[in-house]
Amino acid sequence: MGIKCNVTRAESLACQALKAAGVSPDNAQSVASALIAAEIDGIPSHGLSRVPYYADQAASGKVKGDVEPRLTERGVVMNVDAREGFAFPAIDKGMGPLVNRARESGLAALSVGNSHHFGVAGHHVEAIARQGLVALGFGNSPAAIAPWGGKDPLFGTNPIAFASPRECRDPLTVDLSVSKIARGKVMMAQNRGESIPDDWALDAEGQPTTDAAAAMAGSIRPIGDAKGSSLALMVELLTAGLSGSAFGYEASSLFTADGEPPRLGQCFLAIDPSFFGAGAAFSERVEAILSAMLAQEGVRLPGERRLAARAGAIDTLMLDDGVYAELVRRAGGV
Repeated sequence: MGIKCNVTRAESLACQALKAAGVSPDNAQSVASALIAAEIDGIPSHGLSRVPYYADQAASGKVKGDVEPRLTERGVVMNVDAREGFAFPAIDKGMGPLVNRARESGLAALSVGNSHHFGVAGHHVEAIARQGLVALGFGNSPAAIAPWGGKDPLFGTNPIAFASPRECRDPLTVDLSVSKIARGKVMMAQNRGESIPDDWALDAEGQPTTDAAAAMAGSIRPIGDAKGSSLALMVELLTAGLSGSAFGYEASSLFTADGEPPRLGQCFLAIDPSFFGAGAAFSERVEAILSAMLAQEGVRLPGERRLAARAGAIDTLMLDDGVYAELVRRAGGV
Protein backbone atom coordinates (compact mmCIF):
# COMPACT_ATOMS: atom_id res chain seq x y z
CA MET A 1 0.00 0.00 0.00
CA GLY A 2 1.04 3.58 -0.47
CA ILE A 3 -0.18 7.08 -1.19
CA LYS A 4 0.63 9.09 -4.30
CA CYS A 5 1.79 12.55 -3.34
CA ASN A 6 2.85 15.49 -5.45
CA VAL A 7 6.55 16.26 -4.95
CA THR A 8 5.87 19.92 -4.19
CA ARG A 9 3.27 19.03 -1.58
CA ALA A 10 5.53 16.43 0.03
CA GLU A 11 8.34 18.97 0.29
CA SER A 12 5.99 21.57 1.72
CA LEU A 13 4.72 19.11 4.35
CA ALA A 14 8.28 18.25 5.37
CA CYS A 15 9.18 21.93 5.65
CA GLN A 16 6.11 22.70 7.74
CA ALA A 17 6.76 19.73 10.02
CA LEU A 18 10.33 20.86 10.63
CA LYS A 19 9.41 24.51 11.16
CA ALA A 20 6.75 23.43 13.66
CA ALA A 21 9.59 21.82 15.64
CA GLY A 22 11.57 25.07 15.72
CA VAL A 23 13.74 24.69 12.61
CA SER A 24 14.43 27.96 10.80
CA PRO A 25 12.80 28.35 7.36
CA ASP A 26 16.12 28.24 5.47
CA ASN A 27 17.35 25.18 7.33
CA ALA A 28 14.00 23.44 6.97
CA GLN A 29 14.09 23.99 3.22
CA SER A 30 17.63 22.64 2.94
CA VAL A 31 16.73 19.51 4.92
CA ALA A 32 13.41 18.93 3.15
CA SER A 33 15.02 19.26 -0.29
CA ALA A 34 17.61 16.62 0.61
CA LEU A 35 14.97 14.20 1.91
CA ILE A 36 12.82 14.69 -1.18
CA ALA A 37 15.84 14.00 -3.40
CA ALA A 38 16.30 10.68 -1.59
CA GLU A 39 12.64 9.77 -2.17
CA ILE A 40 12.88 10.67 -5.85
CA ASP A 41 15.91 8.41 -6.23
CA GLY A 42 14.09 5.50 -4.61
CA ILE A 43 15.97 5.62 -1.28
CA PRO A 44 13.14 5.93 1.29
CA SER A 45 15.43 4.88 4.16
CA HIS A 46 17.09 8.31 3.77
CA GLY A 47 13.91 10.14 2.81
CA LEU A 48 10.78 11.47 4.48
CA SER A 49 10.72 8.70 7.09
CA ARG A 50 13.50 10.71 8.75
CA VAL A 51 11.29 13.76 9.35
CA PRO A 52 9.87 12.60 12.72
CA TYR A 53 13.37 11.86 14.05
CA TYR A 54 14.74 15.18 12.81
CA ALA A 55 11.75 17.12 14.13
CA ASP A 56 11.81 15.48 17.56
CA GLN A 57 15.53 16.15 17.88
CA ALA A 58 15.07 19.77 16.85
CA ALA A 59 12.27 20.16 19.40
CA SER A 60 14.41 18.67 22.18
CA GLY A 61 17.52 20.65 21.22
CA LYS A 62 19.55 17.58 20.34
CA VAL A 63 19.98 19.17 16.92
CA LYS A 64 19.94 22.95 16.80
CA GLY A 65 17.56 23.72 13.98
CA ASP A 66 17.92 27.49 13.96
CA VAL A 67 21.72 27.94 13.89
CA GLU A 68 23.66 29.26 10.90
CA PRO A 69 26.81 27.27 10.02
CA ARG A 70 30.16 29.08 10.19
CA LEU A 71 32.64 28.93 7.30
CA THR A 72 36.37 29.57 7.57
CA GLU A 73 38.93 29.17 4.79
CA ARG A 74 42.64 28.40 4.94
CA GLY A 75 44.43 27.87 1.65
CA VAL A 76 42.58 25.21 -0.31
CA VAL A 77 40.77 23.91 2.78
CA MET A 78 37.28 25.01 3.74
CA ASN A 79 36.11 24.30 7.29
CA VAL A 80 32.44 24.56 8.24
CA ASP A 81 31.27 24.34 11.84
CA ALA A 82 27.68 23.07 11.74
CA ARG A 83 27.33 24.23 15.36
CA GLU A 84 25.39 21.09 16.29
CA GLY A 85 22.84 21.85 13.61
CA PHE A 86 21.75 19.92 10.53
CA ALA A 87 24.36 18.70 8.07
CA PHE A 88 22.61 19.84 4.89
CA PRO A 89 22.79 23.62 5.52
CA ALA A 90 26.41 23.23 6.66
CA ILE A 91 27.38 21.37 3.50
CA ASP A 92 25.48 23.92 1.40
CA LYS A 93 27.54 26.66 3.09
CA GLY A 94 30.85 25.13 2.02
CA MET A 95 30.06 23.76 -1.44
CA GLY A 96 30.37 27.01 -3.39
CA PRO A 97 33.77 27.94 -1.93
CA LEU A 98 34.96 24.33 -2.36
CA VAL A 99 34.15 24.33 -6.07
CA ASN A 100 35.65 27.77 -6.64
CA ARG A 101 38.91 26.92 -4.89
CA ALA A 102 39.24 23.60 -6.73
CA ARG A 103 38.91 25.45 -10.05
CA GLU A 104 41.59 27.91 -8.95
CA SER A 105 44.08 25.39 -7.54
CA GLY A 106 43.17 22.02 -9.03
CA LEU A 107 42.30 20.46 -5.69
CA ALA A 108 40.35 21.59 -2.62
CA ALA A 109 38.86 20.07 0.51
CA LEU A 110 35.83 20.77 2.66
CA SER A 111 35.66 19.59 6.27
CA VAL A 112 32.35 19.80 8.15
CA GLY A 113 32.28 19.35 11.91
CA ASN A 114 29.80 19.23 14.81
CA SER A 115 27.25 18.03 12.30
CA HIS A 116 24.34 15.62 11.93
CA HIS A 117 23.13 12.95 9.48
CA PHE A 118 24.16 13.96 5.93
CA GLY A 119 21.70 11.81 4.04
CA VAL A 120 22.59 10.28 0.68
CA ALA A 121 26.35 10.71 0.31
CA GLY A 122 26.14 10.36 -3.46
CA HIS A 123 23.97 13.44 -3.82
CA HIS A 124 26.68 15.73 -2.44
CA VAL A 125 29.44 14.45 -4.74
CA GLU A 126 27.07 14.35 -7.72
CA ALA A 127 26.41 18.06 -7.21
CA ILE A 128 30.17 18.73 -7.40
CA ALA A 129 30.58 16.56 -10.50
CA ARG A 130 27.80 18.45 -12.26
CA GLN A 131 30.16 21.43 -12.16
CA GLY A 132 32.88 19.56 -14.02
CA LEU A 133 34.90 18.33 -11.05
CA VAL A 134 35.76 14.89 -9.75
CA ALA A 135 34.57 14.46 -6.17
CA LEU A 136 35.03 12.25 -3.14
CA GLY A 137 32.84 12.36 -0.04
CA PHE A 138 32.99 10.71 3.38
CA GLY A 139 30.78 10.83 6.47
CA ASN A 140 30.86 9.12 9.84
CA SER A 141 27.83 8.06 11.85
CA PRO A 142 26.97 6.67 15.30
CA ALA A 143 28.59 3.35 16.17
CA ALA A 144 27.14 0.39 14.29
CA ILE A 145 30.17 -1.70 13.23
CA ALA A 146 32.49 -3.55 15.60
CA PRO A 147 36.22 -3.62 14.80
CA TRP A 148 37.03 -6.91 13.11
CA GLY A 149 37.33 -9.64 15.70
CA GLY A 150 35.35 -7.67 18.31
CA LYS A 151 31.65 -7.48 19.11
CA ASP A 152 31.11 -3.95 20.48
CA PRO A 153 30.29 -1.30 17.83
CA LEU A 154 32.88 1.47 17.52
CA PHE A 155 32.62 2.68 13.93
CA GLY A 156 29.69 4.07 12.01
CA THR A 157 28.40 2.65 8.73
CA ASN A 158 30.46 5.52 7.28
CA PRO A 159 29.51 6.12 3.62
CA ILE A 160 32.11 6.68 0.91
CA ALA A 161 31.00 8.37 -2.31
CA PHE A 162 32.68 9.24 -5.61
CA ALA A 163 31.43 11.12 -8.65
CA SER A 164 32.92 11.94 -12.03
CA PRO A 165 31.55 14.28 -14.68
CA ARG A 166 30.59 12.84 -18.08
CA GLU A 167 30.11 14.52 -21.43
CA CYS A 168 26.42 15.39 -21.96
CA ARG A 169 25.34 12.76 -19.43
CA ASP A 170 24.54 12.54 -15.75
CA PRO A 171 27.69 12.10 -13.63
CA LEU A 172 28.91 8.65 -12.79
CA THR A 173 28.21 8.28 -9.07
CA VAL A 174 29.46 5.57 -6.73
CA ASP A 175 27.89 5.54 -3.27
CA LEU A 176 28.57 2.78 -0.80
CA SER A 177 28.45 2.18 2.90
CA VAL A 178 31.27 0.30 4.56
CA SER A 179 28.58 -1.80 6.21
CA LYS A 180 26.96 -4.79 4.59
CA ILE A 181 23.68 -2.88 4.62
CA ALA A 182 22.52 0.60 5.63
CA ARG A 183 21.47 0.65 9.29
CA GLY A 184 18.36 2.57 8.24
CA LYS A 185 17.16 -0.53 6.37
CA VAL A 186 17.54 -2.65 9.50
CA MET A 187 15.62 -0.01 11.46
CA MET A 188 12.82 -0.01 8.87
CA ALA A 189 12.60 -3.82 9.13
CA GLN A 190 12.41 -3.50 12.92
CA ASN A 191 9.60 -0.94 12.67
CA ARG A 192 7.65 -3.24 10.35
CA GLY A 193 8.26 -6.36 12.42
CA GLU A 194 10.13 -8.00 9.54
CA SER A 195 13.11 -10.34 9.70
CA ILE A 196 16.42 -9.61 7.96
CA PRO A 197 18.87 -11.85 6.06
CA ASP A 198 21.30 -13.64 8.38
CA ASP A 199 24.37 -12.07 6.76
CA TRP A 200 23.40 -8.47 7.52
CA ALA A 201 24.16 -8.18 11.21
CA LEU A 202 25.31 -9.68 14.51
CA ASP A 203 23.52 -9.64 17.85
CA ALA A 204 25.03 -8.25 21.05
CA GLU A 205 26.95 -11.49 21.56
CA GLY A 206 28.54 -11.29 18.11
CA GLN A 207 26.37 -14.01 16.60
CA PRO A 208 24.53 -13.81 13.23
CA THR A 209 20.85 -12.88 13.60
CA THR A 210 17.71 -12.51 11.49
CA ASP A 211 15.99 -10.49 14.25
CA ALA A 212 16.09 -6.80 13.30
CA ALA A 213 15.69 -5.70 16.93
CA ALA A 214 18.62 -7.88 18.00
CA ALA A 215 20.64 -6.44 15.11
CA MET A 216 19.92 -2.87 16.23
CA ALA A 217 21.16 -3.85 19.69
CA GLY A 218 24.23 -5.52 18.21
CA SER A 219 26.33 -4.55 15.19
CA ILE A 220 26.11 -4.37 11.41
CA ARG A 221 28.55 -6.49 9.44
CA PRO A 222 31.21 -4.59 7.47
CA ILE A 223 31.68 -5.21 3.76
CA GLY A 224 34.67 -7.41 3.03
CA ASP A 225 35.05 -8.42 6.68
CA ALA A 226 38.37 -7.05 8.02
CA LYS A 227 38.83 -4.82 4.95
CA GLY A 228 35.51 -3.10 5.56
CA SER A 229 36.36 -2.56 9.21
CA SER A 230 39.62 -0.88 8.15
CA LEU A 231 37.74 1.36 5.71
CA ALA A 232 35.38 2.36 8.52
CA LEU A 233 38.38 3.41 10.62
CA MET A 234 39.78 5.40 7.69
CA VAL A 235 36.50 7.32 7.32
CA GLU A 236 36.35 8.04 11.05
CA LEU A 237 39.76 9.73 10.85
CA LEU A 238 39.01 11.67 7.65
CA THR A 239 35.76 13.02 9.08
CA ALA A 240 35.60 13.19 12.86
CA GLY A 241 39.37 13.08 13.23
CA LEU A 242 40.13 16.01 10.94
CA SER A 243 37.15 18.13 12.00
CA GLY A 244 37.44 17.49 15.74
CA SER A 245 33.98 15.91 15.85
CA ALA A 246 32.69 12.80 17.63
CA PHE A 247 33.89 9.37 16.57
CA GLY A 248 31.16 6.82 15.99
CA TYR A 249 31.44 5.35 19.49
CA GLU A 250 31.19 8.88 20.98
CA ALA A 251 28.17 9.97 18.93
CA SER A 252 24.59 9.75 20.15
CA SER A 253 21.78 8.07 18.22
CA LEU A 254 20.21 9.70 15.16
CA PHE A 255 16.90 8.01 15.98
CA THR A 256 16.15 9.32 19.49
CA ALA A 257 15.41 12.80 20.79
CA ASP A 258 17.31 12.40 24.06
CA GLY A 259 21.01 12.74 24.71
CA GLU A 260 23.73 15.06 23.51
CA PRO A 261 24.04 16.25 19.88
CA PRO A 262 25.71 13.56 17.72
CA ARG A 263 28.42 16.00 16.49
CA LEU A 264 29.33 13.99 13.38
CA GLY A 265 31.85 14.92 10.69
CA GLN A 266 31.97 14.97 6.90
CA CYS A 267 34.79 15.49 4.42
CA PHE A 268 34.72 16.27 0.68
CA LEU A 269 37.47 16.53 -1.92
CA ALA A 270 36.98 18.32 -5.24
CA ILE A 271 39.44 17.78 -8.11
CA ASP A 272 39.68 19.71 -11.37
CA PRO A 273 40.79 17.11 -13.96
CA SER A 274 42.17 19.80 -16.27
CA PHE A 275 45.15 20.23 -13.86
CA PHE A 276 46.20 16.60 -14.25
CA GLY A 277 48.07 14.66 -16.93
CA ALA A 278 45.07 13.68 -19.04
CA GLY A 279 43.86 17.27 -19.16
CA ALA A 280 40.95 17.74 -21.54
CA ALA A 281 41.18 14.08 -22.51
CA PHE A 282 39.94 13.00 -19.07
CA SER A 283 36.34 12.78 -20.27
CA GLU A 284 37.45 10.50 -23.11
CA ARG A 285 39.21 8.24 -20.63
CA VAL A 286 36.07 8.09 -18.50
CA GLU A 287 33.98 7.03 -21.48
CA ALA A 288 36.60 4.50 -22.57
CA ILE A 289 36.48 2.52 -19.34
CA LEU A 290 32.71 2.78 -19.00
CA SER A 291 32.27 1.55 -22.58
CA ALA A 292 34.57 -1.37 -21.85
CA MET A 293 32.44 -2.25 -18.85
CA LEU A 294 29.16 -2.04 -20.74
CA ALA A 295 30.53 -4.20 -23.56
CA GLN A 296 30.14 -7.13 -21.19
CA GLU A 297 26.67 -8.63 -20.96
CA GLY A 298 24.95 -8.13 -17.62
CA VAL A 299 27.05 -5.16 -16.50
CA ARG A 300 25.42 -1.95 -15.35
CA LEU A 301 27.07 1.24 -14.21
CA PRO A 302 26.96 2.33 -10.57
CA GLY A 303 24.05 4.66 -9.87
CA GLU A 304 21.93 3.57 -12.85
CA ARG A 305 19.05 2.39 -10.67
CA ARG A 306 18.88 5.74 -8.92
CA LEU A 307 18.86 7.60 -12.22
CA ALA A 308 16.11 5.34 -13.53
CA ALA A 309 14.03 5.93 -10.39
CA ARG A 310 14.63 9.67 -10.73
CA ALA A 311 13.51 9.66 -14.34
CA GLY A 312 10.37 7.74 -13.40
CA ALA A 313 9.39 9.94 -10.46
CA ILE A 314 8.57 13.02 -12.59
CA ASP A 315 6.40 15.03 -10.14
CA THR A 316 4.78 12.30 -8.03
CA LEU A 317 6.06 10.18 -5.15
CA MET A 318 4.64 6.94 -3.76
CA LEU A 319 4.86 7.33 0.01
CA ASP A 320 4.28 4.78 2.74
CA ASP A 321 0.85 5.35 4.32
CA GLY A 322 2.32 5.82 7.78
CA VAL A 323 5.02 8.19 6.58
CA TYR A 324 2.46 10.36 4.79
CA ALA A 325 0.05 10.41 7.74
CA GLU A 326 2.85 11.44 10.10
CA LEU A 327 3.96 14.21 7.76
CA VAL A 328 0.44 15.61 7.60
CA ARG A 329 0.03 15.38 11.38
CA ARG A 330 3.31 17.13 12.11
CA ALA A 331 2.63 19.79 9.49
CA GLY A 332 -0.57 20.69 11.33
CA GLY A 333 -2.94 18.85 9.05
CA VAL A 334 -2.32 21.19 6.09
